[in-house]
Amino acid sequence: MTHEYSALTVSVTDGVAQVTIDNPPLNLFDSTLLLDLDRLADSMSGNDDVRVIVFDSADPDFFVAHGDMTMADDPASFGELPIALEEDQSLNPMMRLHERIRSLPQVTIAKLRGLARGGGAELLSAMDMRFASLEHAGLGQIECGMGIIPGAGGTAYLPGLVGRARALEIILGWQLIDATTAERIGWVNRAVPSAELDHVVDTLAARIAALPHGVARAAVEAVDAATESTTHGLQKANELFGRLFAEPVVGRFTRAALAAGAHTRDGERRLEAIVDKLTS
Repeated sequence: MTHEYSALTVSVTDGVAQVTIDNPPLNLFDSTLLLDLDRLADSMSGNDDVRVIVFDSADPDFFVAHGDMTMADDPASFGELPIALEEDQSLNPMMRLHERIRSLPQVTIAKLRGLARGGGAELLSAMDMRFASLEHAGLGQIECGMGIIPGAGGTAYLPGLVGRARALEIILGWQLIDATTAERIGWVNRAVPSAELDHVVDTLAARIAALPHGVARAAVEAVDAATESTTHGLQKANELFGRLFAEPVVGRFTRAALAAGAHTRDGERRLEAIVDKLTS
């Protein structure tokens, strides 16, 4: 990448951007990190060479600890941060940033090794997928305990991830949620042993990046459309399916799958392995 960041390191390999948050001493969500993430989103928004963005932390104890509490001393300066200026300016800068990340054309995946509270948890919730360290990860929306409510998207994102009742439990109870519980209620995709976290996420990211052009984005759009209504989801999926089905690569893949054993009893038992070879 040609961009210089103060609180991020970024590398791109085979369509996967690895973004490491490095904002010592605690990875606080301060103006430096906000502005860096906004610049990152800007650089990624039109980048067709990147299919997947994986977010990680250089600090094993904290993904993003939470928002910088000193912002409460100068809320006007916080509100004036030039973040995601193309988003709804009635929203605060952190909300605008998270909406920008949520709407990126790439698939976004987080590796959560340590803790993420407040704005850090909301940043995670804005991403497409989250995988957590079974032994060390934890998430929390601590804001109600401090006399406010989540102010960077948590109240909007959590109901879709965990349901209304559990979202209220997380927000009003404001306690740390361990990785096992977060997986069970749907806040993270999976809680896996720390030693396996890189392999699980990096393997998935590579598989997504290897998909034919446009497939991952279409899948995300179709799933998102279904959150509005089943009818809208079906209509959007039909439109996107029809567009992709007409691509020449589909015919090539289908013929190759049939030649490799699809439609046979033996081939159908190992169909994933057959399809795996189509993009290798």
